[in-house]
Amino acid sequence: MNGSNRPRATGASSNRGIRDLIARLLFVLVAITIFRVGSYIPVPGLDPLKLQALFNAQQNNIIGLFNMFSGGALMRFSVFALGIMPYISASIIIQLFTVLLPQFAELRKEGEAGQRKINRYTRYGTLILSTFQAFGVSKMLVSHGIALNPGLSFYLTSVITLVTGTLFLMWLGEQVTERGIGNGISIIIFSGIVAGLPPAVGRTLEQVREGQIQPIMLLLIVLAIAAVVACVVFIERGQRRITIHYARRMQGGSMYSARASHLPLKINMSGVIPPIFASSIILFPATLAQWFGHGKGMEWLGSLGLMLQQGQPAHMILFAAAIIFFCFFYTALIFNPQETADNLKKSGAFVPGIRPGEQTAKYIDAVMSRLTLAGAIYVTLICLLPEFMILAWNVPFYFGGTSLLIIVVVVMDFIAQVQTHIMSYQYESLFKKSNTRGGANMGLVR
Repeated sequence: MNGSNRPRATGASSNRGIRDLIARLLFVLVAITIFRVGSYIPVPGLDPLKLQALFNAQQNNIIGLFNMFSGGALMRFSVFALGIMPYISASIIIQLFTVLLPQFAELRKEGEAGQRKINRYTRYGTLILSTFQAFGVSKMLVSHGIALNPGLSFYLTSVITLVTGTLFLMWLGEQVTERGIGNGISIIIFSGIVAGLPPAVGRTLEQVREGQIQPIMLLLIVLAIAAVVACVVFIERGQRRITIHYARRMQGGSMYSARASHLPLKINMSGVIPPIFASSIILFPATLAQWFGHGKGMEWLGSLGLMLQQGQPAHMILFAAAIIFFCFFYTALIFNPQETADNLKKSGAFVPGIRPGEQTAKYIDAVMSRLTLAGAIYVTLICLLPEFMILAWNVPFYFGGTSLLIIVVVVMDFIAQVQTHIMSYQYESLFKKSNTRGGANMGLVR
């Protein structure tokens, strides 16, 4: 009887895991479909020809970057025109508060209840920022004569529609994280970037056909993209392994011998968060300059907007500085050397030649700081690549390092989570199978 039940139990667990994985993948697919459909539903009251002309003239500047993160929704001024960037900006502000303000720092220590409060404040911040940005975008369209009836009704319709679209994307991203596979916000940004790749390829091929780009230059662009992808994969898989030893210990009446292991530390522990955060930070003042820098007495704001355009030295310096800052900031949020050292000490582990406790924490912190510096330099160089490609070869912005970094890292993370999901059910099946065999053996002993 036991022998006939074992395969059935193991197979049932495996089938349940496959069904759950398929359901999660379908949920991600449905969410992406909703996002893409919504990016084509326009806000009413606009002249589509003038709107197209405006974005065609500014596709390689800061508005082009904003449009890329929204998946082209800004160019069509759809209900998702603001994308998910207001939510990201609000997340940055709240996370900074958790470091700078004692009240928010206490919330981090309250566990799940504190995290719920932080999430609620982030949503409030998203509402405020999206309202402000929606009004700014609407004012810019009115100033360019794109709004058909530039009155109060247009502002109300536009602001309410854009804010609702952003809040819906925020909710959709949270649902993907909970019920799907991967980080929902990253997947939404990823799908928006990927949706713009075919038009970018088409524009590049058209430039080659018209003689604006030589075939040999196109080959160099393809090789550069392949090199960037290979570099990202190599660095993202890279680890610094700190050797740790476990002392001999007595547990449950059994003596466990000393053994060696390692503590893996990633070179780029913050992933794609720094370039996304840095882009969001630079987008905010730059878009303000774009929207409000055309009126009387606001010429200085227009000059600021020109300084923050793609390819300008000020933009490159600020972008690089923001990436490096957020690499260190986000790594400090998600990795605590003191906590790691305490956990090693509790489990009887130690780093050879380093005293457990405070000395181990300082050693891990020093190693992590050097790794983070190397990772920050790597991310900065990858993300500054589009600046030089646009200036030198006039290639579409989608072929830049920021977009490639997001695409490659999100795909790698997605595949890793799918594999983890499958392995968790395989281990569950093996565990049940082992317990069943153990029960059968106990029956034989009796």
